[in-house]
Amino acid sequence: MKFNPLFIALLASTSANVFANTANIERIEVKGSYFNDYKVDNASGPMRTSTSLLDTAQSVTVITDTIVNEQLATTLGEVLSNDASLTPGSKQRNREVFNLRGFELSSSTGYLRDGHQHWSHYQQPIEILEQVEVIKGPSSILYGQSGPGGLVNMVTKKPTAQTLFNASADVDQHGSTRFMLDAGGALTEAEDLRARGVLVKQDVEYWREYQNGDNRERDRFLGALVVDYDISDNALVRVHYDRTDDEAGLDTGAWIDNDANIIGDDKTIRDMSWAFTDITVENMGIDFKVFLTDNWHVNLGYNEQTFERQRFESAPRKPSDFIEGDSYQSRPYDRFDDWQFKTAFIDFIGEFETLGVHHQLLVGANSLDYYYGQLRTSADTINFSAGQNEPNRPNISYKSDDTISSSAYDYYGIYIQDLISFSPEWQLSLGGRYDKQSKENSNNESFVPKVGVLYHPHASATVYASYSEGFEPQNETLVNTSDVNNGMKLDAITSEQKEVGVKWQLFDDRLMLSGALFDISKTGTLVNEDLINPIGDITSITTQAGEQRHKGFELAAQGAATDRLFVMASTMYLDANYERDEEKLEGKRPTDAPKWSASLWTRYELNDAIAFNAGAFYEGERFADNANTVTKQGYTRVDVGATYALKVSNTDINLRLNIENLFDKNYLAGGGLNNVTVGEGTNVRLAAQFSF
Repeated sequence: MKFNPLFIALLASTSANVFANTANIERIEVKGSYFNDYKVDNASGPMRTSTSLLDTAQSVTVITDTIVNEQLATTLGEVLSNDASLTPGSKQRNREVFNLRGFELSSSTGYLRDGHQHWSHYQQPIEILEQVEVIKGPSSILYGQSGPGGLVNMVTKKPTAQTLFNASADVDQHGSTRFMLDAGGALTEAEDLRARGVLVKQDVEYWREYQNGDNRERDRFLGALVVDYDISDNALVRVHYDRTDDEAGLDTGAWIDNDANIIGDDKTIRDMSWAFTDITVENMGIDFKVFLTDNWHVNLGYNEQTFERQRFESAPRKPSDFIEGDSYQSRPYDRFDDWQFKTAFIDFIGEFETLGVHHQLLVGANSLDYYYGQLRTSADTINFSAGQNEPNRPNISYKSDDTISSSAYDYYGIYIQDLISFSPEWQLSLGGRYDKQSKENSNNESFVPKVGVLYHPHASATVYASYSEGFEPQNETLVNTSDVNNGMKLDAITSEQKEVGVKWQLFDDRLMLSGALFDISKTGTLVNEDLINPIGDITSITTQAGEQRHKGFELAAQGAATDRLFVMASTMYLDANYERDEEKLEGKRPTDAPKWSASLWTRYELNDAIAFNAGAFYEGERFADNANTVTKQGYTRVDVGATYALKVSNTDINLRLNIENLFDKNYLAGGGLNNVTVGEGTNVRLAAQFSF
């Protein structure tokens, strides 16, 4: 393993302190049950250290694994549907795209795993997650390059001293299956060595099928291991490794007409049955936590992520004014992609007082080493129309490409954050970050500030106001040989947010109510659209739309309403527009950014053995194109479920029934004119969960 130079240097600087102090590491062991924990009080992502949500001058949603288990969620998209501020984008090519407060989350800068920037160009292995934190608004101050909508921090399961052994299996009406094993505990009598492992085997049978009648399938394997070792009473080391193997047929989405009606059968996949994607993702790393004194500790982390993908495309192209029966072209190609993502950080965290004022100080640095390489070979164009026999797979291979198209950059940043408590009622959060990106033909530097004021009318309530900025480096010029504006000079993307909000805990702090008003502006936005009439190999046009502004409000409730009724609910109103664009987008609304969205998930415990769930997920009208000429109708999907818990010998068993889309609602989810996701009809899922 090749370690990042920043990580090596910082590790060396702290090694002398490992045994220098006798302060004890606090070992926190979390014990949960299936029918518990809708609400959490702390999050680690917004402040880079575990901090009360009441002390965080920012809107944050935490989705617990309890809700994930109840919903039998298999993808990150199903998890994120529990927050109305996140709306789905296109799901083409076996990956998911999301919009947060109307801004698309980039696969390179929009996601974190345990505080590390995480390359997320694939469906995330949610079975290893303890909770998902949705951090809203620009967060560049602590994590570097990131978009204005916010970040999604995926918090993984950790080893426990208590022995656990959980096994589960689920199946749906299409024949899809998933088997999971989650086991861990202490490996030594002294409990100073602990481990946690997760294994998953999943086979998916999709409801949409290819034009030759073949089913679309997916085969996924996940293996993950985390080991904790107490080096001493004041030092902990953690190593982790996970691997995902995921192969699936391709479905680039349905085609819709100018009235947002699906062209042809909603179950038909336009891609050829031989089109597929095959990925292998590995994450490995090491983390240290060292207590320097009773009030100061240091966190160090390093992660190395490799992502390898072969994608054999049939690449169907939708002609303008296409109607079923017309011919269309497919332009097959085979490509191999190699992404390498190396991250490192060091954080010094401490508490102290000056002149009666309490400080919670964070000083840190992080880095990102990025590499991407591609091999690609194309085949001759295929003309095809519905009803014809499917053409054979072209005899091509990316291995015949002897040139590698590659890019790389290094990204470094230093940051400081101070949560200042003047009194039990008043707090001030201040922070700033300087970072630098080194990239061929593009060197970017930036400084971003963040400030927040918090007022606590009592111990269970917070009123806050905050200001934050974000920064997204770009190439100096647009590099896209298939674009009309190839070579266009690009400016940096910057963003700023003003937010005011309130958080209030009721019923002995069992239920959290929150609300936020936000105003986000983003300059330097890139907008890519397909040409209606391609010019040879020129198929798209990209412009820098100028300013994009999103304003709105959010309301949320999460926790226990009564002893037996639990709820997670949210809604968002969003006014989003492109501004100061004199060409074509001024006053237009971004795609897949509804004015209204809402989500609701509830559990009612009839008794200790039986619990019922009900949920509703609403997406308002959205545009399918940036020109705002095609409108997808709003929809509400209703899901229900029930769990029966029993005990056999020493084994706890939960039997579960879920019905998704109970009323068989027809709807279009994310995506545009030629890659829209068609909502699935009613789907019944069964699961059995065993705890030994």
